[in-house]
Amino acid sequence: MAAEKLRDLSQPIDVPLLDATVSAFYGTGSKDERNAADLILRDLQSNPDTWLQVVHILSSTQNLNTKFFALQVLEGVIKYRWNALPVDQRDGMKNYISDVIVKLSSDENSFRRERLYVNKLNIILVQILKHEWPSRWRSFIPDLVAAAKTSETICENCMAILKLLSEEVFDFSRGEMTQLKIKELKQSLNSEFQLIHELCLYVLSASQRTELVRATLATLHAFLSWIPLGYIFESPLLETLLKFFPLPSYRNLTLQCLTEVAALNFGDFYNLQYVKMYSIFILQLKGILPISANIPEAYAQGSSEEQAFIQNLALFFTSFYKFHIRILETAPENITALLVGLEYLIDISYVDDTEVFKVCLDYWNSLVLELFEAHHNLDNPAATVNMMGLQMPLLHGLADGHGSQLMQRRQLYANPMSRLRLLMICRMAKPEEVLIVEDENGNIVRETMKDNDVLVQYKIMRETLIYLSHLDHEDTEKQMLKKLSKQLNGEDWTWNNLNTLCWAIGSISGSMMEEQENRFLVMVIRDLLNLCEVTKGKDNKAVIASNIMYVVGQYPRFLRAHWKFLKTVVNKLFEFMHETHPGVQDMACDTFLKIVQKCRRKFVILQVGESEPFVSELLTSLPTTIVDLEPHQIHTFYESVGTMIQAESDPQKRDEYLQRLMELPNQKWAEIIGQARQSVDFLKDPEVVRVVLNILQTNTSAAASLGTYFLSQISLIFLDMLSVYRMYSELISASIAEGIPYASRTSFVKLLRSVKRETLKLIETFLDKAEDQPQIGKQFVPPMMDPVLGDYARNLPDARESEVLSLFATIINKYRGAMIEDIPRIFEAAFQCTLEMITKNFEDYPEHRLKFFSLLRAIATHCFQALILLSSEQLKLVMDSIIWAFRHTERNIAETGLNLLLEMLKNFQASEFCNQFYRSYFLTIEQEIFAVLTDTFHKPGFKLHVSVLQHLFCLVESGSLTEPLWDSSTVAYPYPNNAMFIREYTIKLLGSSFPNMTATEVANFVNGLYESRADLSTFKNHIRDFLVQSKEFSAQDNKDLYAEEAAAQRERERQRMLSIPGLIAPNEIQDEMVDS
Repeated sequence: MAAEKLRDLSQPIDVPLLDATVSAFYGTGSKDERNAADLILRDLQSNPDTWLQVVHILSSTQNLNTKFFALQVLEGVIKYRWNALPVDQRDGMKNYISDVIVKLSSDENSFRRERLYVNKLNIILVQILKHEWPSRWRSFIPDLVAAAKTSETICENCMAILKLLSEEVFDFSRGEMTQLKIKELKQSLNSEFQLIHELCLYVLSASQRTELVRATLATLHAFLSWIPLGYIFESPLLETLLKFFPLPSYRNLTLQCLTEVAALNFGDFYNLQYVKMYSIFILQLKGILPISANIPEAYAQGSSEEQAFIQNLALFFTSFYKFHIRILETAPENITALLVGLEYLIDISYVDDTEVFKVCLDYWNSLVLELFEAHHNLDNPAATVNMMGLQMPLLHGLADGHGSQLMQRRQLYANPMSRLRLLMICRMAKPEEVLIVEDENGNIVRETMKDNDVLVQYKIMRETLIYLSHLDHEDTEKQMLKKLSKQLNGEDWTWNNLNTLCWAIGSISGSMMEEQENRFLVMVIRDLLNLCEVTKGKDNKAVIASNIMYVVGQYPRFLRAHWKFLKTVVNKLFEFMHETHPGVQDMACDTFLKIVQKCRRKFVILQVGESEPFVSELLTSLPTTIVDLEPHQIHTFYESVGTMIQAESDPQKRDEYLQRLMELPNQKWAEIIGQARQSVDFLKDPEVVRVVLNILQTNTSAAASLGTYFLSQISLIFLDMLSVYRMYSELISASIAEGIPYASRTSFVKLLRSVKRETLKLIETFLDKAEDQPQIGKQFVPPMMDPVLGDYARNLPDARESEVLSLFATIINKYRGAMIEDIPRIFEAAFQCTLEMITKNFEDYPEHRLKFFSLLRAIATHCFQALILLSSEQLKLVMDSIIWAFRHTERNIAETGLNLLLEMLKNFQASEFCNQFYRSYFLTIEQEIFAVLTDTFHKPGFKLHVSVLQHLFCLVESGSLTEPLWDSSTVAYPYPNNAMFIREYTIKLLGSSFPNMTATEVANFVNGLYESRADLSTFKNHIRDFLVQSKEFSAQDNKDLYAEEAAAQRERERQRMLSIPGLIAPNEIQDEMVDS
């Protein structure tokens, strides 16, 4: 192939041939041609001498792609080899690039025609500058400014170069340059900015060329965030920018520059300039966009340029107010301008664009929080009570100036805050509990996927509305009820309006005083129930139903206090359970469970005016209530009724209720078992298997809420259930053993396995929830040994249920030491055979992995004596499996393995086998932990890695080990103690693993481990520094190394939220006194 001769770089490259090769690579020729061209171009790119041909290529070719190829080669040299090149080659290349740029940009036609090429050359020049400037090219900025003054097109390109330079140094430098180099470049830019500043002002005052002015504004925008403030506030720059603001072609760029200035925050020195800038800005804005304009409509119909203007306007106002709102509150004329600006921002917040709304919402949230905190005096509980409603005449603070200042500030913002409440109510995001949504075709459907962005937005809006509610409860209530009445009379009725209103009502739960909340809710629920009665149409009813359910689910305190309402609401939910509209039944069952969990006692006591407790009435009508529900909804319903029954304190009544609850499934179960006794094949019918599965799931749901009180029911079906389990297990094994490919994945085998899993889940749920009563363990564990454990061992790997492992982990965690005699049996049945399944690789049987290590941890924690009795081979198996676990990149498995390792280390340290154990495993554990600590794949385990190392280093200094850890037959040098040996061993281990670190650095790190071992946080920081120093973790996302500190910060935030009524929804608070 002719192109082969391109590889010979001993003579000038054949440019037409290179053009043809590049065209073949980008062309539409055959795949082989493209691949051949690709190979040659790659070889040229990797050849260290190709760059010497760059000037020849650039000056000879007209093909843009070839030029880009040559510049790509050059860029690689500049990035990685520039400083190694001889000075004359560097200077030659620097001058050539500069000359080409000047030549192309001095002529209007070539500058427009070759724009892409010039842009790429600019990038190359800036890459060279990062190496050469300031030390080896001191005159760069003066040269550039001088060139800019020679022609307007050169000036326009110089602006582009300056903008690139600013971005490279200030925005993209991290990880690209050393801190020292970044600092040097920043200082150079700062010291030479005078020339750039003069050039920009000169262009803006003298040039008539739109492109040049736009380029200059774009460059200024890049510089404004870091230049010395005098250049902004003590020069005509701001006035010049404000002059450009009204002109349509410069409006957006100017607004971006003004936003950068607004976001600067350096004390009060330039307050007057800020006030002046803001006042002129508002005056000009009124001319561009009258205050009476309908901004959301203008945005919807506007061009992309006009939409960008509204977005930039939002950014300007929010940036300015975030840092300088206080200075506008001082004089009456400023206050007027401030209120006008807030009005604009509220109008912009109605724009139907997620990004614009996010910008506004973030600011509103911070402003409202600031106003709220000024009034929420946590140190004075008496004041706090008044603060809730902010009826403030009694507050002590009002006597002094600060109090009256607070009041004035509150008055000042009263009107914008009232408008903001309406905004929040009209635009409220959808909460997680709401399952009924409008799709893009305008149909009401069940939600299929959670939208996380919407949930985050809901959280911020809810918080904002709660602060707004605390600032003025009366106004909040008035606005909500007014909007609700408009729904009722049809004036404002749309699905969206009703949804947002009800979501807003639900979201402020807990923020009002109880008396006010009661009055408010009586009206809301009454109106919503009326609306449901009078509105026709299936979709409309579904929307109203979903809103009623959401609101009532948010106010458990109100329902607990008002039995009549509670009963009405629950009966309404039962009505909705017959409504076949997608999502309504699901939501009705979920809301029923939520309400019952918070009001359980109310249903089992005899209420005034009732002939029997509600639970009894419910059980009588249960078959008709659940007749239209799907199986999974029935399970939720059973869990809810179980929760009610659990609240009954009279054992006799409780058993009677449980018997009535389980009547339907028990009847069906008895029929099936009866038939099976006559012919066992009856159980093999897929339909029967499905019914068995459904019955077991119903039992599991009831067991989850009843706990110990489920004993009478589970005893009734337990032995028959184990027989079915064994039979299905044998059927599965037989199907798989027949060797039909994919037998384990056939629908019938999957169905049988579901029954086995549900059986295990039911037993586990019951034993887990049951109170700690040894006789329950004695009754249920022995009969399971063979049908469950023995069956696990006998099965083929594909037929083993991982739930067996988690069931026995639950049993050991529950009955602890009482299980010690059974451990050998469990070990024999489950250990070896599971290990064989999970140690072939890191992927197969993921469920078995996690549950296996959980079982092992339960044994190590509660039955440690049983581990001591294992043979040394068996113990080695255990230790190998633990190391296998924490090498896992699957976070849960690695964490379980590390926790298990810590348990073992502590338990063995306290046992008589301490020396033996550590002599066998100390070095292996240390080596393996350092391996996962430093390999960057196991960052989430950092906290536990540190804990294990701290344990090991404390141990060798503690005196617990009385024998040497080294093997004297292989180690000739007699160390004075274990600490010295481990120090040497660790230095050797790390020295060989990190050849890039000096021996001194490694020795200092190891000495530091010994010195800081007693204090976990110093020890942890010491290791963090080592990881960054070892270069393995530089330029990576290291947030996992700080996970613990982040968790502590989240807990502090939760405590703060708990102190403000309503911020944590009543449903999320674990109230012990639910409804006594």
